Amino acid sequence: MVSDTEKTPPDDAPDAQQTFGTEGIAPLSRPSLVTRTLMAIVAWAEKLNLKHSRVGNPPVYDNATFPWVAEIEREWPLIRKELDAVLTRQSELPSFQDISSDVKTISTDTRWKTFFLAGYGVESAHNIAACPQTWRIVQKIPGLKTAMFSIFEPGKHLPPHRGPYNGVLRLHLGLIVPEPRDKLAIRVDSQVLHWEEGKALVFDDAYNHEAWNHTDKTRVVLFVDFVKPLRFPASLVNWLLLNIAVFTPFIREGLDNHKEWEKRFYAEAEALRNRR
Repeated sequence: MVSDTEKTPPDDAPDAQQTFGTEGIAPLSRPSLVTRTLMAIVAWAEKLNLKHSRVGNPPVYDNATFPWVAEIEREWPLIRKELDAVLTRQSELPSFQDISSDVKTISTDTRWKTFFLAGYGVESAHNIAACPQTWRIVQKIPGLKTAMFSIFEPGKHLPPHRGPYNGVLRLHLGLIVPEPRDKLAIRVDSQVLHWEEGKALVFDDAYNHEAWNHTDKTRVVLFVDFVKPLRFPASLVNWLLLNIAVFTPFIREGLDNHKEWEKRFYAEAEALRNRR
């Protein structure tokens, strides 16, 4: 996935490029004391995570760092088959910002859609039932936090931004990757990478990154966040923060939004079946 001229830096590469804060995400105009305190804790935890990482801190990882990646890649045709069924109703899938409102700072159109399976301890029973093989396969990922299909429709460009917290790493498994190759890519830090069907890309979304689909066809990846392997005490602090996250307002809002979409989506499917 990385071109011959774009090599992954060694694990001991400087971490100065991983900036802190939520670059690309609009700040709150008047954060409360609770919000300011939480932000300070997160900033402290991010520095702790860099210091105590078991796998170094490169922007993009060698897949061999995580032996389970090869198992995920081997079973990709089963995931693709379930995705094809989901995409028969592609126009009805929610835009990412309709589920997670904080994404509105980087995406406001309808060309980034999602099909959510799980996130931060909460599962979509209906969506999992529609994709049982996908769900079985992602259970092989240690520390799984989020799993979904990420759907970039033609013309989508996600501007430069960074993730909100470096205690997780991200996996993209290429499922539908149209040509031409030079019009479809993701940049992580200084590396421009290209998805391939059946191949995984593991990166740290706390580095500045952007993605684009300038082809005339849809691109889809399996989008997974998993816990970054850390040594104590960072591992304990990270566990606490990730388990508290589900109670934060923006996560709760996203889960409520998804439940409302899920009710509509499956009610319409049931009505169609009953008319046949």
